[in-house]
Amino acid sequence: MNSIHTRICDMLEIEHPIVLAGMSPVAEWELAAAVSEAGGLGVLGAAAMTPDEISESIRKIREYTSKPFGVDILLPAATATLADLTSDSRQTGNEPQLPKEYRQFQQRVYEAFDLKDPGPAEPHGDERWTRLSMAERQQAQVDCILQENVPVFASGLGNPAPYVEAFHGNGAKVIGLVGNVKNARRIRDGGADIVVAQGTEAGGHTGRIGTMALVPQIVDAVSPLPVVAAGGIGDGRGLAAAIALGAEAVWCGTVFLATKEAHLDQELKERVIEAVDEDTIITRLYSGKTMRNIKNPLIDLWEQSNLHALPMGAQGVIAEPTQRAARAANRIDLIRNAGGQAAGLVTEQLGAGEVVRRMAAQAAEVLERMPVPAPSK
Repeated sequence: MNSIHTRICDMLEIEHPIVLAGMSPVAEWELAAAVSEAGGLGVLGAAAMTPDEISESIRKIREYTSKPFGVDILLPAATATLADLTSDSRQTGNEPQLPKEYRQFQQRVYEAFDLKDPGPAEPHGDERWTRLSMAERQQAQVDCILQENVPVFASGLGNPAPYVEAFHGNGAKVIGLVGNVKNARRIRDGGADIVVAQGTEAGGHTGRIGTMALVPQIVDAVSPLPVVAAGGIGDGRGLAAAIALGAEAVWCGTVFLATKEAHLDQELKERVIEAVDEDTIITRLYSGKTMRNIKNPLIDLWEQSNLHALPMGAQGVIAEPTQRAARAANRIDLIRNAGGQAAGLVTEQLGAGEVVRRMAAQAAEVLERMPVPAPSK
């Protein structure tokens, strides 16, 4: 099979310049392993995992394939808790509560969709894990990934600079994802090996600049550091276009959402397959940061509320109970589905390996068909 070989293929020791976005919780070990085995770089989406879960997932990937893979977590510069937003709880020691208008929104959700208040969530992880702050959890995740000696570490949000030296000491490559030139320079200056330039077309957390405009600007800004293009890339034509823009690989998530190995409800996979170009929306509902999702009625209700999103960390206290309530009622149509604008290119359910092979072959064919420059006169 014809394929494209770039500098990133050599750096990451992969056959095809195709990297799986480390989508949490969709990119679990099955999906990451399948992409790596097919010659791309599978990336485990570990943002919501405990260290024990990360270690177990890495073990399963290594049992499935001997090829390189990566692990992705989120490293936000700052997060907030409800206690940070409610001065009375800090002064009195009372349990912090959501502001009244946000509790009222939750109640409207339950009434509008005939859901039951799910009550407090069951703890995720052991008692020690549940007592850690967000920063302490991030450090525990990083320590685990370092201990596992993974080949590639990726930060899907935030600057990995504090950990670059440690990962380089393990012989690992470090990837940072950005949505603008300013942050690309920060990632470069922090010592990362590869910068992912993600345009606003992408699913999940995303910025404001389109991929076509963003990629060449970041290529110029961080040269000679290699750049990976992301956002709206759903087939080999997108890979070929990314190469033309100066990128040396693509970072793809949406195209893998409906694959057999993706850890996603079948109903949500079918929603991705059915989606057309205008079926996504950017919302702050789920995390407080801008996140592109396949449209759903819950997002519509949030956008109509005109409420301001709380900071990352606190906003999840609004959305998380509604997600548990929806799942308990089997209202899968209300569950978060972080797909991007490339969803319109996903028309069938395939294995992840087949997606990689088709994309690589189509990109090579497109580049072979490109017009040959006329000789200069």
